[in-house]
Amino acid sequence: MPMSVRRLPPTLLLIGFVAAVLVGSRDVRAQSAIVRGFVTDAESREPLVGVNVALRRDTVLVTGTATRADGFFALSGLEPGSYRLEVSFVGYTTSMSTLRIEPGASRVVNIALNPALEDLEELLVEAERSAGAAQARAGRITVRTADVLAVPSPAVGGDLVGYLTTLPGIVTMGDRGGQLFVRGGEPWQNLVLLDGMWVYQPFHVLGFFSSFPAEILGRVHVYAGGFGARYGGSLSSVIDVEARTGSKRDLSGAVTLSPFASGVQVEGPIQEGRTSFLVSIRESNLGQGADHFVPEDLPYRFGDLFLKAHSLVSDASQLSVSLLSTHDAGTVSEARVGRTPPGIESLPPDEVRWRNLAAGMRYVALPGAFPVLAEFLVSLSRLETELGARNDPARTGRIQAYHSGVNVTHFAGPLEVEWGLFARTIQMASELTGQFQVPTFDNEWLTEAGLFLEPRYSIPGGPVVSAGVRVQAYPSRSRSFVEPRVRAEWRVGPGTWSAALGLVHQEIVGLSDRRDAASVFTVWAAVPYRRVPRSLHAILGYSRTIARGVDVGVEAYAKDLDELFVPEWTPFPRFTTRMQPARGRVHGADLRMEVRRPSWQVSATYGYNAVEYVAMQESLELWYGTPSITYRPGHDRRHQVNLLVSGRALGLDLSAHWQFGSGLPFSRAQGFDGYVHMDGPVDVFEEMGSRRVIYDRPFDGVLPTYHRLDVTVARTWGRPWGSLKAQAGLVNAYDRRNLFYLDTFTLTRSDQLPLIPTLGLQIAID
Repeated sequence: MPMSVRRLPPTLLLIGFVAAVLVGSRDVRAQSAIVRGFVTDAESREPLVGVNVALRRDTVLVTGTATRADGFFALSGLEPGSYRLEVSFVGYTTSMSTLRIEPGASRVVNIALNPALEDLEELLVEAERSAGAAQARAGRITVRTADVLAVPSPAVGGDLVGYLTTLPGIVTMGDRGGQLFVRGGEPWQNLVLLDGMWVYQPFHVLGFFSSFPAEILGRVHVYAGGFGARYGGSLSSVIDVEARTGSKRDLSGAVTLSPFASGVQVEGPIQEGRTSFLVSIRESNLGQGADHFVPEDLPYRFGDLFLKAHSLVSDASQLSVSLLSTHDAGTVSEARVGRTPPGIESLPPDEVRWRNLAAGMRYVALPGAFPVLAEFLVSLSRLETELGARNDPARTGRIQAYHSGVNVTHFAGPLEVEWGLFARTIQMASELTGQFQVPTFDNEWLTEAGLFLEPRYSIPGGPVVSAGVRVQAYPSRSRSFVEPRVRAEWRVGPGTWSAALGLVHQEIVGLSDRRDAASVFTVWAAVPYRRVPRSLHAILGYSRTIARGVDVGVEAYAKDLDELFVPEWTPFPRFTTRMQPARGRVHGADLRMEVRRPSWQVSATYGYNAVEYVAMQESLELWYGTPSITYRPGHDRRHQVNLLVSGRALGLDLSAHWQFGSGLPFSRAQGFDGYVHMDGPVDVFEEMGSRRVIYDRPFDGVLPTYHRLDVTVARTWGRPWGSLKAQAGLVNAYDRRNLFYLDTFTLTRSDQLPLIPTLGLQIAID
């Protein structure tokens, strides 16, 4: 960043920026009028996203838009006169009203749509879709709750992670571990948001479940790269989840029972018509359920609690308060006598545990003085992790962050200008001890602050372009960065082209034990010195409808990673927070196809992804004769195939998901030698010591391929008091023995889940 910009006083820079935007807003307001408001369901008062809002003069369409988060819409750049406002949405009766617009007016108009009674299946197929895998736009996918429910899952109500595993470019470690790798990125490079709150570990130790059951989902956007200037502090991807609000009219709930987990969901009004609550609680019950269906223990425990209160403070403002709490524990290795190499003592299995907490407040307002939408956010996020015995863990880690921000969107006809300010304070602590480990203790405080500006312009008959910039400062590193971001979409005939280019930085990294073929314990740490990891994203995509209900899409992408830090490579069998510099390259392509019919749908995807790291370390010259090594990291899955089929027949809901992944790299052990831990005066003639592993080149081996088939069948009965749903299914239907965990020191192996029959019951009360 140029020194002249870095030397500007931050307060002066901020005042000038805000003043320029507000003056511009006054000029826009003086020249034209704007109509803003919220669209809700007339019965539940829940916001409706994706509603078509059109403004007509006589029979001529003047302008139109679709509602976004919170059911918000804005029609700007209007001339004075009389208009007809038409609001329509699939499954609802169209609302029509007459508006008189005065010069320079800024009106707030809220619309409540009444549900329609006609059959919606054919309408849903015919309606133009902006959601689904085949409708990706430069790395962004919009997820509908219906898409989540179409994926077979032991959770009767469905779970977001089940749908994410069907997307190309997203690699998981299987049904255990709770880790997602997006287009060559590592789990710590994913930014996961829930109602604006950061969630550091959003997935449970059993990979079928995340912190986001389908019952709480509202709007979900998944950015596999190329995200806009609003998002920062993440090198790889963004998963932005907005939970739905509870009904403001009626009290309702549901109880779900299954061998894997059981849950309760309740919602209803606090103040009828204005304030509501939503509560979702889930707890695993493997010891009382799925354990009885398999010939081995399933040593996993997990659960989550989500609370949300939402209030329509006024016709022009909304307030929500959200809280998420999760807990997980699971044995990630299965060392047993007779399964370890000769001379290696049998080690007890390691248990990993973590606890998540996220709490936040979000306030949305339409200020009367300016044609803007303002959003204010305050939140706390915390993650605590442990590995080892419950009362005496060998490794512990903790990260806690306080976040605040404001986002403002200005409307001026085809031009929208979004800007925002943000600040975070982060605390990271770790304690690493255990066998072969020199005890290390770290405690760090970091700060991050900045602003972003992103104009978005819709060219009539042409592309929609957003060109933004994010200024991100790391006072703890005495560094500031300017991150340009560009996104564009252009509809040409029956297809849509999309592209994105952007630069991002991330000051903190997640460290895992690279001696293991899979590791679910992560410690967060600040990068050393003044170097901050950065990633340059480039995406080009095309999607189109080739026939009625048939969509196809293709995307190519590349990432240039620099100033990376990875754990120092060492032959000593220990976990370390010492880091070495590295750089990386990622490139790949996704192919997608979706076929939708009134009673069934098919989704097929293929993803190619190649990741290469180059690590630099002084000691590498001694080990390998070169100051750097080039290798495929452990999450480099080159080929990935997903086939999802769901439909309805004979009154039954049927779903099947088959997935295939090529083998992941791992570091092979060539042999073992003796090792004496010199932690004091030691008689090497009497002390026999322990065995130490001798490693081959990093990640020079390849694990077996992964593939699995899951199927479910469900039936729902309507009752005067609500509904009853019964579900049966098979996890790993043809009993494929997929590898989950290989400890390259003890050479012990832990497999994914075998064939497991599942049963479930959901009782919903309206």
